[in-house]
Amino acid sequence: MKQTTLTVVENARLADGIYRLRLAGDTSAITAPGQFVNLKLSGFFLRRPISVCDWSDGELTLIYKVLGHGTEAMTGMAPGTELDVLTGLGNGYDISKSTKPLLIGGGVGVPPMYFLAKKLIESGQRPCVVLGFNTKDEVFYENEFKALGIDVFVATVDGSYGVKGFVTDAFPDDYDYFYTCGPLPMFKAVYDKTQCSGQFSFEERMGCGFGACMGCSCKTKYGNKRICKDGPVLVKEEIIW
Repeated sequence: MKQTTLTVVENARLADGIYRLRLAGDTSAITAPGQFVNLKLSGFFLRRPISVCDWSDGELTLIYKVLGHGTEAMTGMAPGTELDVLTGLGNGYDISKSTKPLLIGGGVGVPPMYFLAKKLIESGQRPCVVLGFNTKDEVFYENEFKALGIDVFVATVDGSYGVKGFVTDAFPDDYDYFYTCGPLPMFKAVYDKTQCSGQFSFEERMGCGFGACMGCSCKTKYGNKRICKDGPVLVKEEIIW
């Protein structure tokens, strides 16, 4: 973990209620896909945890959804705004477990799949990805994934774009491992449908973001774990439903 100051480069609307935030500065604490950062917002007591969508030396891309007063305030951050940021939080995904990985992102669980896909490709693997949304107006980053040269499947609950239904309705047949991020109902459906092992990146309310407050603890088959510190990534075999 590292506390640093990052500067807003871009804060652009991507889809209905979805924004991309690009930040410049010291990003050296980020070491794995699936990690997150914690943003300090002016006028708000608790920081906002947001998963990393993309990363390079000196630049960070985050994608967020407007869900409350904090994220609504974020939409007004103009280029040049400086933010107090805790970076390199969480354990991230282990990319050494698969040969034919399936990536599954639901809603704001889509962004970390992008950085993960890039790292898997760099390691010589060829992932495919399933993206799930409620409706066509919420679809984002489909073209960015396609630009990586991988197969992309999109599902919408109302059938307005892609496969009608949930991410599990758009699964390809050939995969030997999976990585996923999204809401809990989607996780349970993925857990029940998959026959192989995989990794889940959990979203949870966090007080501190680095394991001190114990506010995001959850029970696993191997004891209590803190989503922010011991996670957010947990393996399928340790999850209790």
